[in-house]
Amino acid sequence: MRVVTAAEMRRLDARTIASGTPGRVLMERAGRGAARMAARMLRGRRGGVVVVCGRGNNGGDGFVVARLLRRRGRPVSVWLFGDTADVRGDAAHMLAAWRRARGRVRVLAGGDDLAALAAECRRAALVVDALFGTGLNAPLSGLASEVVESINGAGTPTLAVDIASGISSDTGQVLGAAVRATATATFGLPKVGQCVFPGVEHTGDLEIVDIGLVDIGSLGHEPGIEVLEAASVGAWLPPRARTGHKGTFGHVLVVAGSRGKLGAALLAAHATGRAGAGLTTLAVPASLQPAAEGRVAEVMTAAVDDDGTGYGTVGDPDGLRALLDGRSVVVCGPGLGQGDGPRALVAAVVAQARVPLVLDADGLNAVAGSTLLRGRSFPTIVTPHPGEMARLVGGSVAGVQEDRVGAARGYAAAEGAVVVLKGARTVIADPAGRIAICPTGNPGLASGGTGDVLAGLIGGMLAQGLAPFEAAAYAVFVHGRAADRIAARQGEVGLLARDVLAEVPPTIAELQQGAA
Repeated sequence: MRVVTAAEMRRLDARTIASGTPGRVLMERAGRGAARMAARMLRGRRGGVVVVCGRGNNGGDGFVVARLLRRRGRPVSVWLFGDTADVRGDAAHMLAAWRRARGRVRVLAGGDDLAALAAECRRAALVVDALFGTGLNAPLSGLASEVVESINGAGTPTLAVDIASGISSDTGQVLGAAVRATATATFGLPKVGQCVFPGVEHTGDLEIVDIGLVDIGSLGHEPGIEVLEAASVGAWLPPRARTGHKGTFGHVLVVAGSRGKLGAALLAAHATGRAGAGLTTLAVPASLQPAAEGRVAEVMTAAVDDDGTGYGTVGDPDGLRALLDGRSVVVCGPGLGQGDGPRALVAAVVAQARVPLVLDADGLNAVAGSTLLRGRSFPTIVTPHPGEMARLVGGSVAGVQEDRVGAARGYAAAEGAVVVLKGARTVIADPAGRIAICPTGNPGLASGGTGDVLAGLIGGMLAQGLAPFEAAAYAVFVHGRAADRIAARQGEVGLLARDVLAEVPPTIAELQQGAA
């Protein structure tokens, strides 16, 4: 599902108007769609509607909603944030139409007005938020913030027009204060900020209203932003040929583990097989290989040089080259630990792996602040959580979280890697600027080892021939959907990484059947 930024939406509006559809017509269509949604929300509820409008086009949409709901027989009260003389353009036309229908406008000017608004909102059956649209780019403060808090404090179901006021259309961040909508009627296409947190929590049920915009393709072939959907994702991994064998589905080398962190290595290695890789070799520090041998059945093991304390290092470069030779994919990092030895091992793997490489966990810490990835001529996928992403870009966790899409896109372009920025609504970005947002997953995944499983799943998808971006996106979607299936049965609390491993095959089967 394609989603757009505020700038893309403005360009679509402009192209539609230039092609012969007047702005007033678009506004009327938008208001009609929102009014239909409001009418559905009002079914079975008695009472009036409070419509809170701003001075711009979002307010103009609100005037249309007010007029149409009143025509349906609902008592409607319209409040305006600002002076009526400041309402211009198409919005002024819709304000005039509301007044011609004998509609009254109450202007929000100060404290007494806020108290009256709050009281009306509490008594109403529905509040319609038409304060600020997708063009908002500065934090709300003062009276604007107080109006938003009056709406939120009423406890009345709220319909946001196009976007919940106070939410950044591009990042989903709360700009000072934001309406917490029960539902949102958005126009033309969903906005990025409605598909990532915290914007998701302020959007409520999202419905797309068709207002007759020109096709998104009119913006050209620049990479866009999409939300992953089961119907399309499921087609990326086709059913297996009946003549397939283990050599058909690739051989993954997992370089992982250290003293006290063998579990991370085992989870990543098992995940490659659950994803469908034909063969997996787990390479651990030499002192840990006997323990690894006793814990795996379907996975082969190998040793990397050991620094004598249970951490991997590079002692024999020829031995590492031999280990890398003949593999389809390399997964490096889960549980490797930090220190000079592991850092040297990661650097050697990055330089010598002449196949797709998945870097996770301590593999990411080892390349932070370096330009190692830029020297690779083979695909690289990095899988940071926000803390690791902050180290990679030399910034703060807060900075990453303020614009997750921007952070992932920027690092992907700079380093020539596919980025999987983990977290609620994981973001996948490729070097060309393509972005996918994954809607699957739940807080049950906030437990040790689930990230190691994801790294292995990505490696398994690459081994079966998926392109790097699709392999990463497919694995993320499956990982989250498997967790959602588990949570539906037993809840989110106590969900373990091994539970996700077991749930991966039926999840893939479900996706493939849905795409058939």
